[in-house]
Amino acid sequence: MEQAIAPVKIKKKKSILEHFKKYWQLWLMVVPAVAIIIVFNYIPMYGVQLAFREFDFTKGLTGGEFVGLKYFRQFFDSPMFKPVLVNTLRISIATLIIGFIAPIVLALLINQVRNPKRKQVLQTTVYMPHFISTVVMVAMLQVFLSPETGVLTNIFNLEKSTNLLGSVKTFVPVYVISEVWQHCGWNSIIYLAALSSVDPQLYESADIDGANRFQKILHVDIPALVPTMMVLLIMNMGGVLSAGFEKTLLMQNSLNLPVSEVIATYVYKIGILSSQFSYSTAIGLFNNIVNFAFLVLANTLSKKFSNRSLW
Repeated sequence: MEQAIAPVKIKKKKSILEHFKKYWQLWLMVVPAVAIIIVFNYIPMYGVQLAFREFDFTKGLTGGEFVGLKYFRQFFDSPMFKPVLVNTLRISIATLIIGFIAPIVLALLINQVRNPKRKQVLQTTVYMPHFISTVVMVAMLQVFLSPETGVLTNIFNLEKSTNLLGSVKTFVPVYVISEVWQHCGWNSIIYLAALSSVDPQLYESADIDGANRFQKILHVDIPALVPTMMVLLIMNMGGVLSAGFEKTLLMQNSLNLPVSEVIATYVYKIGILSSQFSYSTAIGLFNNIVNFAFLVLANTLSKKFSNRSLW
């Protein structure tokens, strides 16, 4: 006898209405976040057109004569173009490289601490600087690095005339080191989370093969961190020209201005202090376009060579 073949049930594709009806609680939770992004991120993008118009107070953002790329050419021809671009790249790239490597090293070191209590104390200690506000951090730098009474100045036996915050040679190292010290512990959390998901059997296999601690880090821990490292590197590349505005502005003085004037502070001075809104908008738009280009390039290269990407 021929065996009866059971009919294949074809699942009907759910409509969007049915999807929302089933998961309406989840979508309701997402609504506030989406609303905030739309109000504070997407709606203000309407003002980008100001970069292509001659701003007129009487006509607002929608009025004014259309001038095309006038303000972009003005920025490119300005004597400030090269200095602010070089300063921004110098600070951003140094912070990106050191700030990317330091949390990885710290996470690997913390992961080697076997005593739970000591590990908790160490983690709490390195996380705390992240919660110091930028204003307080700069004030601490001014106190610690004061030429005459600074704590660090006396510890390292520096000359009384040495002004680390006022020197064009030391401004960038001071900025980068303080930035890494403040955020290194906090940024290591995501790497510690990745390390906590490593299969213990991998460590057992390494022990059987006679691997020491360094070899375990090299062949077990680091490969487990690579996916997280690539994603974070791509995201960080999106801010390659976005040097910290608040900290840079607070650390600026007349002595270090040749190396501390970055695009963000220049836009602030041109737009807010000098009321050149169209010019400052054009500079800010140029900055964002370059950041986006770096983000796309990093994502493309990562997808091609490591098969890891954001999209």
